[in-house]
Amino acid sequence: MYTIIDSPLGDVLLVAEDEAITGVQFTDAARVPARTGEEGETPVLAAARRQLGEYFAGRRTEFDLPLAPRGEPFQRRVWDLLGTIPYGETRSYGDLARELGDVGYAQAVGAANGRNPIAVVVPCHRVIGADGSLTGYAGGLERKRSLLALEEPAAADAGRLF
Repeated sequence: MYTIIDSPLGDVLLVAEDEAITGVQFTDAARVPARTGEEGETPVLAAARRQLGEYFAGRRTEFDLPLAPRGEPFQRRVWDLLGTIPYGETRSYGDLARELGDVGYAQAVGAANGRNPIAVVVPCHRVIGADGSLTGYAGGLERKRSLLALEEPAAADAGRLF
């Protein structure tokens, strides 16, 4: 089942299967998940709609949704690790690679980050270059900048995030 919701950054496709979210992507992003089943709204899609609305309104810093991203074991490890990056903070690919046990994993972390099927909720936008620069984002760098600014406007204003 899927639904499309409005957000301040454009339309967002929400996909759910078996009462878990399997996809969250901007509809014009580089990688958009398949629209599985019929368009409609289930309880988990309604919860995702509500929580994303609260997030974009600045009233939610954490999501409480059942997630079921599809990917290889390493990708899922990276996506799990992304979920531990606190709201308003960033990490580099190297930071995440070190947390996974080997700084040599940085490129693989970048590839897994780029294939994250559950954008915003699994905060791949919080991953930046080692030098603090913005790096690729399937939803586009302007959206990434906007998401980071939403989470930490003072840091964005000071240029500390990019």
